Amino acid sequence: MLTRSLIVIVSLLAISDVAMARDDALFLPLQEALNAPAAKEQLNQGVKFYFGEKAPGYTDAKGSFVANRKTNAFNKSDEEACRWVFLSALIALRDRALSEGGNAVVNIHSFYKKNEYMSDSDYECHAGAIMAGVALKGTVVTLK
Repeated sequence: MLTRSLIVIVSLLAISDVAMARDDALFLPLQEALNAPAAKEQLNQGVKFYFGEKAPGYTDAKGSFVANRKTNAFNKSDEEACRWVFLSALIALRDRALSEGGNAVVNIHSFYKKNEYMSDSDYECHAGAIMAGVALKGTVVTLK
């Protein structure tokens, strides 16, 4: 009886380790996330976002900053969890821009585990069994 219980416990622990170790890299469309109602509602506070290497003229760079966010992915699709955590990272960049006196964040790119992925159409998200994460890096500026 004890041996059977021990086998069941060890099997469950092994299965949970495999499930929790999932770390799938997803490259998802920016526009889909930016067009979500929550994004339109929460990001409309006078700060503009420019992804990739496109950047309008600006007068003052306040510095480059990273927003590294995680969210609970339990009972959500990978895409849903990624959109949510992407919005959280953008809100962090928005808040940083406001606190630094800037009105835009330029050259925004994915920076997951300090690996740069520059795109003006997609962002990188890593999804696992219970967590999803997005890291964004951008430069806070004052537009001309």
